Amino acid sequence: MLKPILILVITFTFFTGCVSEKQNADLIIHHAHIYTVDSALNISEAMAIKDGKILEVNTSQEILKKYKANNTEDAKGHFVFPGFIDAHCHFVGYALGLNQVNLVGTKSYAEVLERTASFSKKNETPLDGKPAGVFGLSQGGWLIGRGWDQNDWEKKQYPTKEKLDSLFPTSPVLLTRIDGHAALANSVALNKAGITVKTKITGGEILVSKNQLTGILIDNAVDLVRKYIPENNKASITAALLTAQQNCLEQGLTTLDDAGLMKADIHLLDELQKSGRLKLRIYAMLSDSTPNYAHYLEKGPYKTDRLNVRAFKFYADGALGSRGACLQEEYTDKKKWKGFLLSDIAHFKKYAELLAKKGFQMNTHCIGDSAMSVLLGIYENYCNKKTKLRWRIEHAQVLAKKDFEKFKGGIIPSVQPTHATSDMYWVNERLGHERTQYAYAYKALLKEAETIALGTDFPVEDISPFKTFYAATARQDSKGFPQNGFQKENALTREETLKGMTIWAAYANFEEQEKGSLEKGKMADFIILDKNIMTCELSEILKTTVQATYINGEKVFSLRARK
Repeated sequence: MLKPILILVITFTFFTGCVSEKQNADLIIHHAHIYTVDSALNISEAMAIKDGKILEVNTSQEILKKYKANNTEDAKGHFVFPGFIDAHCHFVGYALGLNQVNLVGTKSYAEVLERTASFSKKNETPLDGKPAGVFGLSQGGWLIGRGWDQNDWEKKQYPTKEKLDSLFPTSPVLLTRIDGHAALANSVALNKAGITVKTKITGGEILVSKNQLTGILIDNAVDLVRKYIPENNKASITAALLTAQQNCLEQGLTTLDDAGLMKADIHLLDELQKSGRLKLRIYAMLSDSTPNYAHYLEKGPYKTDRLNVRAFKFYADGALGSRGACLQEEYTDKKKWKGFLLSDIAHFKKYAELLAKKGFQMNTHCIGDSAMSVLLGIYENYCNKKTKLRWRIEHAQVLAKKDFEKFKGGIIPSVQPTHATSDMYWVNERLGHERTQYAYAYKALLKEAETIALGTDFPVEDISPFKTFYAATARQDSKGFPQNGFQKENALTREETLKGMTIWAAYANFEEQEKGSLEKGKMADFIILDKNIMTCELSEILKTTVQATYINGEKVFSLRARK
């Protein structure tokens, strides 16, 4: 009598065991082409996400069979990539600049003046019955602009302040060059700063012609004026940051490495992230300044789910375009001039020792081969494969041939590919052919370092990561010039470029265990694109559109919603 009952029990147990309960997820993405950027560069079809983390990446059939979610999205064959990490940008500066005079793309000094005058007229508002000057960044009657580049003009010469003085005889004006390393100030601004032809400056230059100030200030000289510009209030900065965030999300950026922030900037970013208003993740490089040292060297690195404060940003030299880059030999187009270091060597040595003890990365802006040689020499005392400090050279633009091999010791080159395609029109004039061979040499750097972090340097360059991808692989500008690419031997492959914008950038931030690839347990930061940037024609990369951006599994941008 017990035998039939036993058979029924066994049968029931077998079938109920086969019909297993589906696991709960918050989000399922299926029927996609998912570039996981794992160690094997696998391409998959679907993934399940819960609590902001990836549960599993697999075929659509397996994911849909194993998981259930209230939010299940059919990607309809679109292309999914890890969220792009911009390894070097200026997010806070970019945000504040949205309320300044935009001088990017001006073709002459006359156009600079025209845009500046137009902006001033459009933005003048009354304040207590008196002219307030310009709304936004230009508080206290200051008029601020950024983005001009004399190398784009027919007359490739620095402008002078006379016409600016005639347009603005009573309001202070400061118009910064595209690279941020030079600026044109009018007489009112110069007078407020107390600058005369006799003013001396270390790590900078005040240009004088015929015993008169021209208004051009280079590198540290710009700070003599900049410190007199009134600060923005918290409300205006917050509004600017949230507008800038939207622009970044539309481009598929999910983590930004902001290169040079003050303690007050960090606190505001942290506050906005914790309130849920700022979704972007920020890897913050602290500015080389006394207030930052006083706070962070005592407290140590600071990390939350979205903010990582573990690096200090130094400037070894200026920029090539403004001839502030520190070279070993004189500039080809300026005899007896080699540029300069922005601080003495003892300063860099002192803080290298301190940061190594305190657990901070040292990330140094190096453009010229002399600056590069000095900092690599200092880094070598601390960086090797055993210490794994991952100190970074930001830009790594012009190297002496003998210095490439110094990156073998675990030093990370952090470069911006669009610098090559922006500078290629005039770089030979600055360096000559021989030195130019060892400039913007990304493939050669990768060969030695075995990893390379890629960024935009926005607002110095465009915010678009697709321009980064295109410049790195095609070595051409947006018009397809030059036909065969600029120094094409130093182009990166698409796989290398993708890694440089994702997993290698994460590695440069000590974040490769949590982001940079789409794998089980990692943060669900990803983007959906309408084109496959890994296989499409190179020229089509610039036409790529972000369909959606996700951070922590949350859809933070949707092209469909925007339309």
